[in-house]
Amino acid sequence: MNTPAHLLIGGALMGRGRRHLIWAGMAGGLAPDVSLYVMAGAALFVLQIPPERVFNELYFSDAWQTVFAIDNSFLLWGGLLAVALYLRKDWAVAVTGAALVHLCLDFPLHHDDGRPHFWPVSNWIFESPVSYWDRAHGANWVGPIEVAIAAAAFVRIVTWRPGWAIGAGVTLLMLAELSVIRVWLFVFGL
Repeated sequence: MNTPAHLLIGGALMGRGRRHLIWAGMAGGLAPDVSLYVMAGAALFVLQIPPERVFNELYFSDAWQTVFAIDNSFLLWGGLLAVALYLRKDWAVAVTGAALVHLCLDFPLHHDDGRPHFWPVSNWIFESPVSYWDRAHGANWVGPIEVAIAAAAFVRIVTWRPGWAIGAGVTLLMLAELSVIRVWLFVFGL
């Protein structure tokens, strides 16, 4: 799934109508993708590495895959959720719960660009027959479903009347989600 959808879904599922939990849910929805943004951003904009090399070589390198294994591990996020539940920290439950939802949504939607979700026990990567971005693997029907789910999450959050900051934030996220889908449609002819 696209990152804006993960943030909206995390905020909607974990927010329970409370501002700090909506923020925490959105942070958890973002958490598994942070390393990709940091590493790709540094490679593209600081080191001036061409995008083809970043996404065709570096993305699949052992170093990058190791980082992705850590921040996309069901086992690590599950352990952190257990600690959050034990400590009864609602914000931590929201962060870790949303991160696990992120992983549950990503797991079946990556065809040849998945992550080792069971690290450190295994480096196995599930190669789904379905992809959220590759139309050769169903993106033409996954994309509209993703947008519909993101829109439902957006509506759920705004109906809580969470204040102008969250309202503006989720509106920007929904616009970003719609923009990402337009880019996929343009670039890949979905």
